[in-house]
Amino acid sequence: MKIKRQKQAKKTLSFYKHNFGFREPFQLLIDGTFCQAALKNKIQIKEQMPKYFMGDVQLCSTNCALKELDSLSKDLYGAKVILQRFQMRRCKHSKEPVSASECLLSLVGETNPHHYFVATQDRKLATGLMKIPGVPLLYIVQNTMVLEKPSECSLKHVEAVQLGELVSSTEQQRLQNLKSEQGLSKDGEERQGKKRKRKSGNPNPLSCLKKKKKPMAQPPKRADGEKKKRSRHRNRKPAGLTVGVNANSSSTQS
Repeated sequence: MKIKRQKQAKKTLSFYKHNFGFREPFQLLIDGTFCQAALKNKIQIKEQMPKYFMGDVQLCSTNCALKELDSLSKDLYGAKVILQRFQMRRCKHSKEPVSASECLLSLVGETNPHHYFVATQDRKLATGLMKIPGVPLLYIVQNTMVLEKPSECSLKHVEAVQLGELVSSTEQQRLQNLKSEQGLSKDGEERQGKKRKRKSGNPNPLSCLKKKKKPMAQPPKRADGEKKKRSRHRNRKPAGLTVGVNANSSSTQS
């Protein structure tokens, strides 16, 4: 039975990886009900989660979930101690805390852009999350953790994407990034509109300076008493002319 559960968990993980872009480290949102169930069934969340997910896991929660345990009975003190060890994600209810279920729903949003897994024993919260595509649910049943199969909403969403009726969240994010890089999005238009015009000021004073004339190269100085050497150029006569002169001189001698 244990091998069958592991195969089912692996299959569910691969579904969310390929269709919704889930990657390691997996982010797991945990509420107080899950911590209480883990404490009751002697499940070590921090040690067993990486083994169950077969990869790195980030355990996190919110301040609203922590404050909800404070307001409840003292029997949940152990669950509060466990929840305090996890990372706290920022929510919009810092001034006015809300219930853990409402806080986690707002953190997941309509498309679960941060790819959260949600671990809870609250069936009302689980029902609300199953109406959002791409939200994996984790709960505890009989001393074991169970990763819920993809909801009907997630299956329909994947089918619509494959038929070309919808664009997946990962593709939407890529398109948004491309638009922002090319300045086609609204943010890019606002940035372009906020560009300051350069004021026409005075010219650069350094560019107005006159160019310095380079000094002429002076001939090397002669030492005292050194005479100027005359350059002798020997005028060479053409070969024909010398032959003629020699012939004339020989004729006169005869």
